[in-house]
Amino acid sequence: MASNRDDPLTFINLSSSPVTVSSAEGDSFLLDPPSQIGSASGSFQNEGLLCGGDGGTTDAEFGFSRPDFRQSPLSGTVHFYERHVFLCYKHPQVWPPRIEAAEFDRLPRLLSAALLARKGEMKKQTRLTICEGHDGTETSNGDVLIFPDMIRYRRLTHFDVDTFVEEVLVKDGEWQPVTPEKLKGSYIFVCSHGSRDRRCGVCGPAIIARFKEEIELHGLQGKVSVSPCSHIGGHKYAGNVIIFGSNIDGKVSGHWYGYVTPDDVPILLEQHIEKGEIVNELWRGEMGVSEEEQKKSQEQRLQQNGGADDGKPTKEETLQTQTNEMDNAACGSQMEVKACCCQENKDSSCCQENPASSGKTEKVDAYEREAKVVVTPEKKKSSKKTISWCSSNKSGGGGGGGASTRKVCAMPTWLESWEREDTYAALAVVGAAVSVAIAFHCYRHLA
Repeated sequence: MASNRDDPLTFINLSSSPVTVSSAEGDSFLLDPPSQIGSASGSFQNEGLLCGGDGGTTDAEFGFSRPDFRQSPLSGTVHFYERHVFLCYKHPQVWPPRIEAAEFDRLPRLLSAALLARKGEMKKQTRLTICEGHDGTETSNGDVLIFPDMIRYRRLTHFDVDTFVEEVLVKDGEWQPVTPEKLKGSYIFVCSHGSRDRRCGVCGPAIIARFKEEIELHGLQGKVSVSPCSHIGGHKYAGNVIIFGSNIDGKVSGHWYGYVTPDDVPILLEQHIEKGEIVNELWRGEMGVSEEEQKKSQEQRLQQNGGADDGKPTKEETLQTQTNEMDNAACGSQMEVKACCCQENKDSSCCQENPASSGKTEKVDAYEREAKVVVTPEKKKSSKKTISWCSSNKSGGGGGGGASTRKVCAMPTWLESWEREDTYAALAVVGAAVSVAIAFHCYRHLA
């Protein structure tokens, strides 16, 4: 049976077949020769993959400017699971492509094997991911973070793996004599596994750098933590981001985002973490929710928001933009303003200098009239305004049974219509006049 080659390391209670950890996008993005997998030399040789090569070329091929960026739908791309275990271990630059199976990385390999062996006994479908760990910091090597439990166990060693899995993940108890620490705030993980996939290696570090910058800028140290992590599934959606934290009701959630760029980081911090609102256009799914439920919840949110929120203009918005552009072209000058009045029906005018001073009073329903002001975007030009009044005639009077539309174009003043070229011309005339006056004065003096 064919397997989804893009699946991450996941432990479910469905089969005992080996875990598939290859990529669905093909091997062109995978830089893991067999001779280097699981070897220390392979780990360090892959270190250059994160930032090697020309920056522009790397970004064009694997970064945020790559051809496949934001070309696939995101909603419903997170496979169902109920618990996420993060093992803090070294840093991405030395992670081999298959760190959970690396011969010389004993702790990740033994923990992965123990989870596979006991997955049929676990009550919760569990996912294992490696995150960065540094001795002497908040996340030291061997620390284990568990979500949605929001707890941390310190300094797990390869001698304790079997006991830890038995007591904590199988029996849902505590690992004695170690007391788990309660996690507070929000925890952000960004896939930066460059030796596994170049796209994650290029996008991940840039996103993390922006997160750290924004966290410091907004004074969120101690409240928001960001860390690189290993492959989580969905290379083509890089940058991939997972955010764990409590919502308004106190329930811990784990939301996945894809196609994230550094420019999206302030939006995620403000909208998701501070306001507790999902960023729909980047949302992939959620821990504890099936793929179908993810799609349904996304559709419901979009309906509540009044339409698709994919960052692209809708057909209605595009049509309105085109209409506004035509209005600007129709009412760009005084001659066009005077010429745009309707000629077929002399009793109704579509354009006039002052619609309020018309000799004929028109009764227009307030709910049927919409005034729109569009300012031309040219900063170097004068600020010309176009005002459009659209009114519908439901009563059928006024010479027509359908809807009637009128446009009122504001007459620009001499100051608004004064252009830079006019200024230059005026200066030239003044300069010429001054020159003539000086020459005449000199002539009279000499005579």
